[in-house]
Amino acid sequence: MKAWEIAQDIFTKARPVICNEEEQTWTDNVDVSLFYDNNISLDWGSNVPGSGAPEKIMVAAVQALENRGYQVSEEGYRLLHEGLQAHTEGDFVALHQISALLRRELALAKKDEDSPYWSYTCYDSFEQYEKKVTFPEPVKVDPDAPFFREQIHGAWLSQLIGGAMGTMVEGYTSRNLREVFGDVTGYLREPNTYNDDITFELAFLDAFSRKGYDITSEDIALSWVGYIPCGWSAEELAIRNIKNGIFPPESGTYRNPFNEWIGAQMRSGICGMSAPGDPKRAARLAWSDGEVSHANNGILGGVFNAVMTSLAFVDGDIRSVIKRAISMIPADSEYYSVVSFAWQSCENSSGWQEALSLCMEKYRTYNWIHAYPNACCEVIALYFGAGDFRETLHIVTMCGVDVDCNAGMVMPILAIQKGMCIIPKDLIHPAFSEIISYMRGRFRKITMEDLVNDTLNSIKKANIKQGGTKK
Repeated sequence: MKAWEIAQDIFTKARPVICNEEEQTWTDNVDVSLFYDNNISLDWGSNVPGSGAPEKIMVAAVQALENRGYQVSEEGYRLLHEGLQAHTEGDFVALHQISALLRRELALAKKDEDSPYWSYTCYDSFEQYEKKVTFPEPVKVDPDAPFFREQIHGAWLSQLIGGAMGTMVEGYTSRNLREVFGDVTGYLREPNTYNDDITFELAFLDAFSRKGYDITSEDIALSWVGYIPCGWSAEELAIRNIKNGIFPPESGTYRNPFNEWIGAQMRSGICGMSAPGDPKRAARLAWSDGEVSHANNGILGGVFNAVMTSLAFVDGDIRSVIKRAISMIPADSEYYSVVSFAWQSCENSSGWQEALSLCMEKYRTYNWIHAYPNACCEVIALYFGAGDFRETLHIVTMCGVDVDCNAGMVMPILAIQKGMCIIPKDLIHPAFSEIISYMRGRFRKITMEDLVNDTLNSIKKANIKQGGTKK
């Protein structure tokens, strides 16, 4: 049927009724104004679930654009300060108006020709990226081997451990964490699995289970909007774009000031797990995943973690893994300058605190959710942790900033290298036997056993589809 025929059918079959007073509202017993006021209030002042860290996303939007080499106008700054005042006063009429005007100003922000951002090469496609780096030949990994199952199990379990530890303390400086909690070496409260980061990896796994290595960013985008109700910063704006029919790569670039934040970097471990021993394939998967919500350096952050995870299956030297992954980031990209600076800071420092101080000072103009300061924390924790699970977790926790994202990516690397035996028994909490999320459908609750099986089966299926033989 044509659209007009469907509409006409609905219209002609409708029978008149008399609604009572309650049924004549638009609210269905819900205060619609309050719902949207609460939503917009989150943009101007909120606290991170789990740690209570304060965040003002509209301030961060201006900050993020300036980090990306754009100049926000005086009018934009006037609106920013007016919005903060309106939020403080609870003036939601003004706040909705100011938010719309400020978003327009951000969309019209002009390139700042004097920004050092533009002295680096911008990478817009995987094809452009892969021409600038040299990948090692893939090393075959047997997906049917018992140890491979142990590596996958260890990787997921370590991500839950790191995520739970980090969720308790994310959004604070290293100094403030130490002043309030002392030296954090264990859980500060009972851990759980409720974390937004893993939801995007589960959505990737859904698409990968169906498409294997032929997966596209559109496949991943559709899994997002099907399974994930909402996100934060870059992911939330990408979800809104996709729902409006704007698909990757535009979903990651259209009016999305946060597309070089940590999002792609925090979720690409699954890409490395899906391409064990094959960093080029892992990088391609991470690019497809990253461009759903990110661009340029934001995507390279995802590539970096995917490559490290992939290498961990075949390289047992953690510093070798870091160094090799850095070499697979284009040397003329800004992201390379960040991870190489972090590496040099480690090489030239007597301990992790000194290296962290150097990195936090260099990247102090960046939001704590941006990819750069968090990439530094990953490198520092892995370098000085020297392959020790407990010490790496301790360092990445005490580094502060977006701890759950960082711990959730670096801890699996160690478990992949050494297997389950590396994970201290006291960190394995009963809550980790089942992943509980805010997703729709089958991922609302999934047991660890089912998650491991789904991951293994998806990898085996993808390998067979690519012409490999089942061992």
